[in-house]
Amino acid sequence: MSPKKRTPALLYARDAAMVLVALLLVVAGVWASWGTAQHVLLSKGRTHGIMTVTGCGADVCTGRFAPDDRAGPSRTDMTIARSVAVEKGERYAVVVKPDTTEVVRTGWAGGLYAWLPLGGALLLASLVVGGGLRWPRVAWASGIAGGVLLVASFLAL
Repeated sequence: MSPKKRTPALLYARDAAMVLVALLLVVAGVWASWGTAQHVLLSKGRTHGIMTVTGCGADVCTGRFAPDDRAGPSRTDMTIARSVAVEKGERYAVVVKPDTTEVVRTGWAGGLYAWLPLGGALLLASLVVGGGLRWPRVAWASGIAGGVLLVASFLAL
């Protein structure tokens, strides 16, 4: 066989591999984000309230939780993931993860923070799409969407 007859098959295989890598990156970003984002987006029926951070460790911060409806008791054993935006003494609107002592920030800041892994995945996928597939418009769209998500999360926190 001449090289010209094998070349289209190899190009299609390369393109298929690049599409799979880009899809894997985006799916991994959604998967990583959904663990937190589901509690922010689908918060109806969950316990909402205000958490006052009383102390922070290496990975988590603890504090007092006061529910909005005042029906439930205040709790002092609640935890929130430590980030640069969580500071001792601050108060945050949160929702409690069911059957845990962990809370997640609500509102725009919590929602954008929850989708942060997807923003990074979109940026990485844009490199694969632009460099491997040579689809510049899709790459720019993916990169801009990821960048906007990252910047918006930074500004909201």
